[in-house]
Amino acid sequence: MRYLMPLMLLALAGAGCTGPDTAGPEVLGMRTIKLPGGQEIRAEVEINPEDLQKGMMFRDSLPRGRGMLFVHQTPGLYPYWMYQVNIPLDMIWMDKDHRIVEIAADTQPCKTKASLCGNYGGHQQAEFVLELGGGEARRLRLTAGQTLEF
Repeated sequence: MRYLMPLMLLALAGAGCTGPDTAGPEVLGMRTIKLPGGQEIRAEVEINPEDLQKGMMFRDSLPRGRGMLFVHQTPGLYPYWMYQVNIPLDMIWMDKDHRIVEIAADTQPCKTKASLCGNYGGHQQAEFVLELGGGEARRLRLTAGQTLEF
């Protein structure tokens, strides 16, 4: 009984800490990205070097409305490749202000040796890259110059 009151207080304090981006363990590392047309994408956020390098490798699907957001620590030229990625992707590079600076649409998986896989993008200074399923950028009418909110 002596531990019941502190446990109840802890449960009540934690109850007010949830929201759309913190609703439970399944959304840790997720961020909602609002597109210019009002649509929203739920994106996994990748920040550390190992996760940035792995990205969408080995995945067999990416549901509509979902994506992966890569956060680079400094602006730079960041080419991406499709080695060991199993599905087509749209890659969207954004500057520090979240303005789209480049799009590589419907990039296809590279099914050969790593040394033979080409690079996509990385021609403009960027700090963020959003990956969506192939064809999504066109379907969502994303174009260079638009700003995404996140």
